[in-house]
Amino acid sequence: FSLALYAVKVRAEAMQKASEAVPSGMLSVIGRREANYKFACLEARKHCESLGIENPVCEISNYLFPDSRVIAGHLQALEFLQENARKYYFTRAKMLPVSGAFHTRLMEPAVEPLAEVLKSIEIQKPLVCVYSNVNGKKYMHSEHIQKLLVKQVVSPVMWEQTMHSVYERKQGTEFPYTYEVGPGKQLGAVLKKCNLKAWKQYNHVDALQDEEAAE
Repeated sequence: FSLALYAVKVRAEAMQKASEAVPSGMLSVIGRREANYKFACLEARKHCESLGIENPVCEISNYLFPDSRVIAGHLQALEFLQENARKYYFTRAKMLPVSGAFHTRLMEPAVEPLAEVLKSIEIQKPLVCVYSNVNGKKYMHSEHIQKLLVKQVVSPVMWEQTMHSVYERKQGTEFPYTYEVGPGKQLGAVLKKCNLKAWKQYNHVDALQDEEAAE
């Protein structure tokens, strides 16, 4: 556990350093069905190029649920999308309170430090099914985990796709009970958008409330 936390620390510090290198951020977007996120990102990159920014970054960094994406990249690109939200059929475009464009190629400087620390840690195959949000599929073996943990730093989070994988069932099969542990019910809200039938078996456990009750 302590080695895992050390890897998290190395990853966090490397990502923070990468964030400080370029003014960047993340934009939470909810769009109508007509919204074309990739086209919007393309136009935002062209706008950055017109400002003299070389190799601008503006891409989807998180697939949350149908009609909801997080777009990350250069600040100028995100500001352009906010200003032109109506043109791209975005009903909401809100900056997230983060310091960088996580899960994009702007995080590439953080890849090597994480890869190095993971080489020094023995990773075992999980005893239960664990899904990677890089591709929405189960981890297969220790080398697979190591490879995908590194790739995850610069890859979009496939949360919506992961939800579909986790809750894939044959017709007529009951969905499992789902528990969200900790403050907030955001993951439950996302599950409801992705799979309403699975959400009906959802429960929230607020650990802080339980502690207070025990005291």
